[in-house]
Amino acid sequence: MAVTRFAPSPNGPLHLGHAYSAIVAHDLAKERDGKFLLRVEDIDGARSRPELGDEFRRDLEWLGLEWDEVPAQSTRLESYDEAARELLEAGLLYPCTCTRAEIEALKPRLGPEGLVYPGTCKGRLLDPAKPAALRLDVDCAMAHAGDLDWEDELAGRMTADPREAGDVVIVRKDAPASYHLAATLDDAADGVTLVTRGQDLFPATHIHRLLQALLGLPVPRWHHHGLLMDESGKKLAKRRGSPSLADRRTGGEDGPLLAEQLRLHRFPAGISLTST
Repeated sequence: MAVTRFAPSPNGPLHLGHAYSAIVAHDLAKERDGKFLLRVEDIDGARSRPELGDEFRRDLEWLGLEWDEVPAQSTRLESYDEAARELLEAGLLYPCTCTRAEIEALKPRLGPEGLVYPGTCKGRLLDPAKPAALRLDVDCAMAHAGDLDWEDELAGRMTADPREAGDVVIVRKDAPASYHLAATLDDAADGVTLVTRGQDLFPATHIHRLLQALLGLPVPRWHHHGLLMDESGKKLAKRRGSPSLADRRTGGEDGPLLAEQLRLHRFPAGISLTST
């Protein structure tokens, strides 16, 4: 039985890209007599807007989707603390006080998730009064975990290569956990067997596979689907003001019909799907 999930962050309204992702996950679960879960990822500090959770539920219902809801991330802070403590005690994390501007000034190489942290704070004595994130010492972690692989339903068997992303943040300065740690722990806690998400998160899976090995978590399969792109060739995104599902819903659009069109890859004018 497949257990999939849709895990939006309440820092802006859902758009067509979210609808497509939710439909893919929903349909994969239903085809395999499984479960489709909704999890609200609401630990993004001041950007999280609690009222959007209800808006998300109305949007999914309007599309004709059915789901089981699991606890939001804000209820799981203790589990993030415990996991971070385990990694820290194992010598796999180190504090980092660098700001984004300081990292950019060093002109580090570009990796699949942006600038790759050059390890400035590794092994340094830091001012304990300065806010610090906790970063994963990826070389040490890989030596600890050994060779790893993972299975994507579309791309096939992959060798885990988290070094490409460098020493990623595991506990943020301004939040209880990074996306990498929280999503990995949550998927294990929720019994997710098929992580369904967009191709933009494909590089993150290398890191998540490493965290699963380090923390003794079960290993799911993954399904990284294509992304909806706008007329300029950029993926639909909240920050670029992509039209919201809520506006379509309150404007009287037929939700189940829209969902069926998305399933058939019949997108509104100017919208296209990347290849998988």
